[in-house]
Amino acid sequence: MSLEEKIYNDYIQARKAKESHKIEFLSLVRSELKNAAIDSKKEKLDDNQVLTILKKQQKRLLDAKETIASSERKDLIDNLNKELEILKKYLPQPLTDTQVSAIIDEVVTQTGASSMKDMGRVMKEVIAKVGVRADSKKVSILVKEKLSS
Repeated sequence: MSLEEKIYNDYIQARKAKESHKIEFLSLVRSELKNAAIDSKKEKLDDNQVLTILKKQQKRLLDAKETIASSERKDLIDNLNKELEILKKYLPQPLTDTQVSAIIDEVVTQTGASSMKDMGRVMKEVIAKVGVRADSKKVSILVKEKLSS
């Protein structure tokens, strides 16, 4: 079963169970997936494309949570936490800094990178290997540290 089908099935289950918050959120996610499929002129997205969209959604929610945290609106923060929990079910387990560093070391060794001039090439390879399981900002910081030392 594809990830998109799993989201659809969970949406149906939420409708049957009358879980309004989950219905609303999964409906939003499904519409984003549908729009992305239309934009890419495909009937269905593959799992990597779905994960990319889910990761963007997670980033949007985390940014909103950060912004709302200063306003002391507990109800909004609770809603965002619920949405993040729902989303977490579909995303792969994130890599630890140690795992990302090991991948960076491997790529640096393979490419023979030795200075900051090689950062673009190293980043391209590392991002291809880690996919959505690591934040690209964090990867960038770790690559800079590795190449500058």
